[in-house]
Amino acid sequence: MFIAMNRFKVAAGREADFERAWRERESYLAGVSGFVQFALLRGDSPGEYISHSTWQDRQSFMDWTQSEAFTAGHRQGSLAGVLEGPPQVSMYEAVIVQTA
Repeated sequence: MFIAMNRFKVAAGREADFERAWRERESYLAGVSGFVQFALLRGDSPGEYISHSTWQDRQSFMDWTQSEAFTAGHRQGSLAGVLEGPPQVSMYEAVIVQTA
């Protein structure tokens, strides 16, 4: 399992705009080979958000980043003025996974 996360710092008062942009966008993830799950997480600190995607493996994620689905998903509108800066990317290989 492979996890890719982007940490966002949203400008004060723009949280609803940020969440709306994510809710209304087309994700293009359905049917992408190796994709497992996506979640947009809101942190306890004001303006803190993380996009969290789970993949079967790193190669599936890397293949997606080179796909037309990735390009289409990332060309939808601008978050200029909503974010305090660019997202911070983190990627992780799962070492231990437990499920219900």
